[in-house]
Amino acid sequence: MAAWIRMIPDDKADPGLRDALNLARTPHGTVDNVMRVHSLRPNTMIGHVKLYRACLHDDANTLPTWLQEVMSAYVSVLNECPYSYANHWANAAHLIGDPARAGVVEAALQARRPQDAFAGRELALLRYTEKLTLHPAQMVQGDVQALRDTGLDDGEILEANQIVGYFNYVNRLLNGLGVTTDGDVVGYYAAET
Repeated sequence: MAAWIRMIPDDKADPGLRDALNLARTPHGTVDNVMRVHSLRPNTMIGHVKLYRACLHDDANTLPTWLQEVMSAYVSVLNECPYSYANHWANAAHLIGDPARAGVVEAALQARRPQDAFAGRELALLRYTEKLTLHPAQMVQGDVQALRDTGLDDGEILEANQIVGYFNYVNRLLNGLGVTTDGDVVGYYAAET
């Protein structure tokens, strides 16, 4: 079982669901369980696909893609979400492109010690990621100023905020419905390897 609720397969989809499934298809031509779990309510699938692509795969984003994926993986570590971690750590490791460096980064994330692998603006982003994930009610204007002080502009800060917010949403979706990677192609870049 890939989730605790029923998911409709492609061959049982009505035209509206078929359109949503086609929108949600990965570069591999599949629909990951993170999207298919919405099959009983295609409109939430459509909204989810659009939000995901805006947060992580929009050409207007200026944060490095590898760092976006590291932040995504870190939120998933903090929320103990194995589904998102498997996918987004695979993406981060691929984009880092150096297995030794990726190993150091992964160990730091798993230990919840990003300072073991990062400094400067990257560390500031991961500290922001951690605080917003674990202590959202304690956020203060100074948390944003700390990002500015490392040279990040407000657009980059907004990108970071949206990535963290999105992954907190999706981690709760996945953990709350028991969604697994069973049957998925893990990692956005899996077809390239």
